[in-house]
Amino acid sequence: MLAGYLDYTNLKPEATRQNIETLCREAVQYGMAAVCINPGRLADAVPILAGSRVGLCTVIGFPLGADTNATKRFAARNALAEGANELDMVINIGAFKDGRLDLVKDEIIGLRQLKQEYDFILKVIVETALLTPDELAVITGLVSEAEADYIKTSTGFSSRGASLPDLDIIKQHKSEKLKIKASGGIRELEFALRLIEAGADRIGTSSGRQLVEEYSKRGGR
Repeated sequence: MLAGYLDYTNLKPEATRQNIETLCREAVQYGMAAVCINPGRLADAVPILAGSRVGLCTVIGFPLGADTNATKRFAARNALAEGANELDMVINIGAFKDGRLDLVKDEIIGLRQLKQEYDFILKVIVETALLTPDELAVITGLVSEAEADYIKTSTGFSSRGASLPDLDIIKQHKSEKLKIKASGGIRELEFALRLIEAGADRIGTSSGRQLVEEYSKRGGR
């Protein structure tokens, strides 16, 4: 079922309360995996998603990843306390480029340790558009070692989103347990299906309703 792969997303700065409420209702209606929204909108989503199987995802250090580790951990704890049960955290890309791998690994582990207090899924955004193939291989290994639940390709705010070559590199270097979320620029059904076939476990998209309805018209469920 396609809907079960989708993180239905609205991270636009201009998104209104009505936009977020519509997103949540459609996610529940179609049985999507999760909604992904900015932290300031969690309170708008909680009552609509209550009692459903739709996850409530928010972003940490978004979209640049340049916050300090302490800031990211504070934001994550606050989001979890407000009802989020999935976190998509952007790595400190500049620090990674500097070769400060320990700092990047520590920020992932710092959020993962919050699992001692909260039950949630941790996805780590690496922004593949800004990485060379060799860098993507390295960061995939690091995310695996830090024991995040997912590696996520993109914020959707960079020069491009997910690509099939990105997934090929990630699959070659990830641990068996690490899952993949492909995101950024996924608006066409054929592309979404190709990404799933290539190994994506989740698809982040702002076109969730359109994708599910087109899939249904083609006879999918």
